[in-house]
Amino acid sequence: MTFTLPELPYAYDALGPYMSKETLEFHHDKHHKAYVDKGNELLQGTDLQGKSVEEIVKASYNTNQALFNNAGQHYNHIHFWQWMKPNGGGTPPGALAKKIDEDLGGFEKFKADFIAAGIGQFGSGWAWLAVKDGKLAILKTPNGENPLVHGATPILGVDVWEHSYYIDYRNRRPDYLKAFIENLVNWEHVEKLYGEARA
Repeated sequence: MTFTLPELPYAYDALGPYMSKETLEFHHDKHHKAYVDKGNELLQGTDLQGKSVEEIVKASYNTNQALFNNAGQHYNHIHFWQWMKPNGGGTPPGALAKKIDEDLGGFEKFKADFIAAGIGQFGSGWAWLAVKDGKLAILKTPNGENPLVHGATPILGVDVWEHSYYIDYRNRRPDYLKAFIENLVNWEHVEKLYGEARA
């Protein structure tokens, strides 16, 4: 199985004013495509050809850094596009909302802590909502790393590499994170991944 660049699940201008057409054109068509192309190049001739993206991410962690960087970022972005939708945000559906209340102290506390994780990730990286040992946890990782390599399953992630927000927000990462959680999150996709993580 080779990596393929997925189509965006919405028009390039559909996430405005919170994420611009220009940002999506650069982020999806240039940055994500570069991870796909480089990842495929690095997969050639390895025993990981034919494996799933998840398997490649886990197997290349700490063994093949260049492949891991590109495979990790490919995995992260496959979901990142689906973690957003036009007119997103709002509150999570029932079972997930209940779990956020139980494990993370309620939705408002979750939002504040998720944004803080994104602000607190020094340099490039991601902030996550993940399932670990049956509980929800907020995590942050550098560069292309993700919770898969730390024994957890990501169900929501936000990209805090500058290419994800600099065109629209310049250096105002907190404003980008607030816009993401309040206006862009596709909670239906998060709920779907939560259901799969529990199964």
